[in-house]
Amino acid sequence: MALPEYVMVVEIELDPAVVDDWNEWYDTVHLEEITACPGFERATRYTAPEPDEAGRLHHLTIYELSRGDALETPEFAAARGLGPFADDATPRTRLYRRHLVYEGSNG
Repeated sequence: MALPEYVMVVEIELDPAVVDDWNEWYDTVHLEEITACPGFERATRYTAPEPDEAGRLHHLTIYELSRGDALETPEFAAARGLGPFADDATPRTRLYRRHLVYEGSNG
């Protein structure tokens, strides 16, 4: 499988009181909405195994994109956001373009 040229990385700090509802919404509604947008190919979610010092949970989603302007489409503009969790989650989003692929000697 080829690595994508672009990825969008979304880091979320989340109130633990809503984590079950958040996971249900994100996994069954939001991921489908976002990956249906032009240029979005796949999404992979990660969660930190422990909360931070303030007790907030950290979630990371990496979206694989087939084109760099995927974040500029009207479909993405309509689908992005935190849905019913705007008061419970703090997002940080960044677009990255592949710089280098390095194969280690062990791999």
